[in-house]
Amino acid sequence: MDKARIIAETAARISRELNAAAIMVSGELSFEGIETGGIPVYYIPIRSKSIIDQLVATGKDGKCTLKDLGDQINREASSNADHLQQAAAIEYVLGELKGGTVVGIVETRSSSSIIVHNLDENPLVKAVKECQERIKSEVMSAVMSISFDIALTGREGKRVGAAFILGDSEEVMKRSHQIILNPYAGHDEAHRNILDKKNWESVKEFAQLDGVFVIDETGIIHAAGRYLDVDGKNVDIEKGLGGRHVSAAAISRDTVAIAVTVSESGGVIRIYKDAKEAICMESLKPAMGHI
Repeated sequence: MDKARIIAETAARISRELNAAAIMVSGELSFEGIETGGIPVYYIPIRSKSIIDQLVATGKDGKCTLKDLGDQINREASSNADHLQQAAAIEYVLGELKGGTVVGIVETRSSSSIIVHNLDENPLVKAVKECQERIKSEVMSAVMSISFDIALTGREGKRVGAAFILGDSEEVMKRSHQIILNPYAGHDEAHRNILDKKNWESVKEFAQLDGVFVIDETGIIHAAGRYLDVDGKNVDIEKGLGGRHVSAAAISRDTVAIAVTVSESGGVIRIYKDAKEAICMESLKPAMGHI
């Protein structure tokens, strides 16, 4: 039996014994013909290596020492665990996973590892749950699904940035104004409900407009192309981010709304709550594999 098959069967056995919520694979390991007990398998895009990962640790004589090798393995293991943790959190945010244990398999050029992750202790999941105290979980899942699609595919072949302001919509509308005609004005709620997937294409189309979306806590879109009238002074966000992120953080300070932003450059998704960056996720979206 080859090594890959042994690793896959071992991971499947651990998953069944732990009654895991999912198996997540970063690599090309196949589960074809392996009994998972109905536990879904997700394939995670392979983590892009950082400059540090690509550097070869060598001693003065040009040879890799045992300590150098150990440090390199520790760095790689930590990075792989973070990669799995983020992928599991994304599936939670999108409503695919509800909690419990996730068994991960991470393959690199030189090694393979099996990671058992408690989703309920995931810091990103904890942050999402705090946001869901203000916004219905279904609304958060819908907005994040749209955000990932925008981050991953853009619109008509070009990258697009966007911002969604969720909850406390009456107060947000008072603190903002239209920079274009509101495309949602006068339409029935059925056509403005973000929980209805039939409305997602129009949301992604209007994401190309300047301004933000204003969505209430039940998922009804009140406006698109909205400009936030907020003071961005003393808002502490990551350096290099633009006005969209500054105003999103500021509106989350001045109201009890949650702000979700999609960066045009890089497709990074951030969630702001009380003027703080609660969540930062790369545009990584696991794909369902063999079940």
